[in-house]
Amino acid sequence: MEGMATVLNQNVLLAIALAPLLGAIIAGLFGRQVGRAGAHTITILGVALSFVLSAKVLFDLWQGGAAPFNANLYTWFEVGGYSAHIGFMVDRLSAMMMVVVTFVSLLVHVYTVGYMAEDPGYQRFFSYISLFTFSMLMLVMSNNFLQLFFGWEAVGLVSYLLIGFWFKKPSAIFANLKAFLVNRVGDFGFLLGIAGVLMWFGTLDYANVFANATGIEGQLVEVWPGVVWSVPTVIAICLFIGAMGKSAQVPLHVWLPDSMEGPTPISALIHAATMVTAGIFMVARMSPLFELSETALSFVLFIGATTAFFTGLIGIVQNDIKRVVAYSTLSQLGYMTVALGVSAYSGAVYHLMTHAFFKALLFLGAGSVIIALHHEQDMRKMGGLRKYMPITWITMWIGTLALTGLPFLSGFYSKDSIIEAAHHAAQHGGWVQQYGYWAVLLGVFVTSFYSFRLLYMTFHGKERFREAHGHHADPAHHAAPQAAIHGAVVQPDHPGSGVRGDAPVAHQTPTHPKESPWVVTVPLVLLAIPSVLVGFFTAGPMLFGDFFEGSIYVKAAHDTLAAVGEEFHGAASFALHGLAAPAFWLAFTGFALATYIYLFNPGLAARARDLFALPYRVLQNKYGFDALWIDGFAGGGLRLGRGLWKGGDQAVIDGVAVNGSAWLVDRVAGLVRHVQSGYLYHYAFAMILGLIFMLAALIRVQG
Repeated sequence: MEGMATVLNQNVLLAIALAPLLGAIIAGLFGRQVGRAGAHTITILGVALSFVLSAKVLFDLWQGGAAPFNANLYTWFEVGGYSAHIGFMVDRLSAMMMVVVTFVSLLVHVYTVGYMAEDPGYQRFFSYISLFTFSMLMLVMSNNFLQLFFGWEAVGLVSYLLIGFWFKKPSAIFANLKAFLVNRVGDFGFLLGIAGVLMWFGTLDYANVFANATGIEGQLVEVWPGVVWSVPTVIAICLFIGAMGKSAQVPLHVWLPDSMEGPTPISALIHAATMVTAGIFMVARMSPLFELSETALSFVLFIGATTAFFTGLIGIVQNDIKRVVAYSTLSQLGYMTVALGVSAYSGAVYHLMTHAFFKALLFLGAGSVIIALHHEQDMRKMGGLRKYMPITWITMWIGTLALTGLPFLSGFYSKDSIIEAAHHAAQHGGWVQQYGYWAVLLGVFVTSFYSFRLLYMTFHGKERFREAHGHHADPAHHAAPQAAIHGAVVQPDHPGSGVRGDAPVAHQTPTHPKESPWVVTVPLVLLAIPSVLVGFFTAGPMLFGDFFEGSIYVKAAHDTLAAVGEEFHGAASFALHGLAAPAFWLAFTGFALATYIYLFNPGLAARARDLFALPYRVLQNKYGFDALWIDGFAGGGLRLGRGLWKGGDQAVIDGVAVNGSAWLVDRVAGLVRHVQSGYLYHYAFAMILGLIFMLAALIRVQG
């Protein structure tokens, strides 16, 4: 019976991974044959099947007493003594990730039916997002580093295609190229880390590496002449550099805000539960390696704290609704990384899960607003939308309250546990731990301020969209995207339609925005439910219980969450205790300040901008990181290449080596050909002279 159970389990796991791949193939290669309805039907069914089976797997592991699955399914290749396999390691950590990925992806698929209704690339988009889901599942289900790297690169490739989906839009092409290149920087470090694992362990299989992890403790390696590091530190930092790229940590964070150039559904898919959380999942999975190096953990903590606070500040000065949410994602990824740095791996992946729900909700809610306002994304041209879009308004409030950590909502449990774990680490650590704690604590105020700023500028106050869109002047100037979703034509300036530029102008625009159709609002409601409830019911076992036992390893001396858990006496009391914590009052202060400025005294924002002109410019310039990467590294690379082309290729190779050698041969030949006179006595005379010189040389040598 055990053998049959193993086979059944294996078949279920194969179905989970391959169902989205099948949908992607059919929608991508046979999109014309199956049509729009066929493309979204087959991909939605594939992801829905994956979600249902993933939920069953999680239930079996958590409540059904099933043992974790770890087996190789296929041998890819063998080189010498090394065999590369395709296999699955599915424990509670993997199963939780599988459920989150497939659930969010399923709702994004349904949402896309409405959002991309009139886009010419409809089938192609569904193929991409389904392929993205397959790639992410392969990443989280892998049982070895090589398959992990395959999934890692696959999500990077598909994100490149999705960010640049509107490929006739120059800013989208720049954004996807930027994402691709910045991630290659991180992936180079990731590849070095994998190479280090293979070098010192002789295998890339998770189970074997983790079982023998303590064997490399104390080993040293000369990184460069005269500089000696411990082997665990080298491996862990190299692996984390990969996570810095994928999970957008400073200074490899610059690609993520620009990825907003893609359609809104992929903003939710990439930034909520999938690509950007891959690095967090990877570090949690590699906890047996990271626990061997205090230096690596301190490095992770410092990078996470810097990202959590300083990227959140940029969100305060953003006016694009999607970019505000994007910088919020950067900040929350910093919180997860801080949790990893203080060995609170369970807190990191728990925040990953709760964040997936409310951040996907915020992105899709922003997309609903963008639909209603004819693809307008500037919050300065919004306002007063709550009475026109009540479902979007309420769900966005729920997502915002969860994000800011209101007690009893899901974001509170995950966020507060990270702050408390960082506080415990700061009490027993050095300046890095102190820095980490203050960064995540002050980040609560920043998060609250820019989150409520977004709500007030979008849904409350004066209805600025009327003047911005000229509703009174020319009712035919803009076509309503919501009309397109209900069967009318889409407006000509829709980025998706602009790929071919063949969409006609609608004949009528409503006098005010309308609530989005059910294919948009139902995913919002379904995401709002776990944003409220999932924390209350799962915080105990997942944060302070044994849910991740066997999946995550923490040294007893590093177990900050265990110290926090000593004060945990149930979800309700934990939330009530949070009402007296500094984090709650900092969040309340951010809420109060944003309420006063953007609801009661909007002119104060402009005066504050003038008063703090220098900090404002610094934040607008994103601390100069874009200039560093684009003008510094990328521009420097171009200048270096141009210099090598001019000085090396044209001057040295073409000018000296090629043209110079040809010139030299020509000149020598011009001189030598005069010797070839054709007269016999000239040649005889030359021979006699040559003989005389040879005899003279010989006599000189012998003398």
